Amino acid sequence: MEKDILNNSIDRSWIDQFDRPLTISGPCSAESEQQIMETAKKLDPVYVQIFRAGIWKPRTRPNNFEGIGKKGLRWLKKVKEDTGLMVSTEVANAEHVKLAKSFDIDVLWIGARSTASPFTIQEIADSLEGEEDKIILVKNPIHPDIELWIGALERLLSKGLKKLGVIHRGFYTYKTSKYRNQPNWNLLFNFRKILPRIPVICDPSHICGNKEGIFEIAEKAYRFRYDGLMIESHCDPDHAWSDAKQQITPVYLLNMLKKLTYITTTFDKKKDLYDFRVFIDEIDENIIHLLADRMKISKKLGFLKKSEDITIFQPNRWKSIMKKSIKLGKELGLSEKILEDIFQLLHKESINIQKD
Repeated sequence: MEKDILNNSIDRSWIDQFDRPLTISGPCSAESEQQIMETAKKLDPVYVQIFRAGIWKPRTRPNNFEGIGKKGLRWLKKVKEDTGLMVSTEVANAEHVKLAKSFDIDVLWIGARSTASPFTIQEIADSLEGEEDKIILVKNPIHPDIELWIGALERLLSKGLKKLGVIHRGFYTYKTSKYRNQPNWNLLFNFRKILPRIPVICDPSHICGNKEGIFEIAEKAYRFRYDGLMIESHCDPDHAWSDAKQQITPVYLLNMLKKLTYITTTFDKKKDLYDFRVFIDEIDENIIHLLADRMKISKKLGFLKKSEDITIFQPNRWKSIMKKSIKLGKELGLSEKILEDIFQLLHKESINIQKD
């Protein structure tokens, strides 16, 4: 499907009806009817429009809590009847879709693992055919693959589903990071240039993996003009059955959303400048984490060389590093001088660490 056709096919009416950025909130997992109802009733409907709860929880390894199942859908339906909030949950196969439809769940989201599998997406899309009024949100795939993400949207659109949106929940990274999932703001910037009309919801809970960083990520999302937030909240987050570290109380959420509402009225007019600074800050953080990892390996290398009575400075190895690095740098448009300066510093520090 052509990108222009995809972009123009998106129906934004479901989200444009709200007079403020959308907020989806509720616990990571439905645990009991009491927990669901207590959390829902503590959420302020002025700031939260959609209640969320995981009914089926995909786990990397078995024998962990994998969701309460079908009975949780009854609790969501009760939330809808008692509070007037729209309700949402994750679906990962045709059976999930069938059950969610039978309980009149308003919003279905597709998780990162499912988005990464075209077969799974196709199964879900096929099971939703004819449900034009259903709102479907697609989380980004685990790895930063824009085409895979867009492909999921195309499969849904091909079945007549137009009330679509995406959830930015961050991406897996191979390196140490302060985030559970790397935001990769620049990738989202490029994604939105391709599909400027698609509603984008930010999920700070899964990006951070902890409650301390949620406000920082939510603020960046507001400044990037995202259409809304999905934030996990729980009436008793410290005792949550899953992802306890990243859930906050409804009171904490309300205070945070009030601060964010103020931010929307005081945006820096130099938005482009802000965007590029965020991109640079994220790259700088990545560089620092990579440098720390490099120095840890240098330390281990020092122990190894000492135990094997190997000379610390290896001239041939150093020449090989410089040759390969300068060649790669030139291919990427970097000057030889900056590469020499950087690697001289790295080499000097590595030698010092190995000596110590």
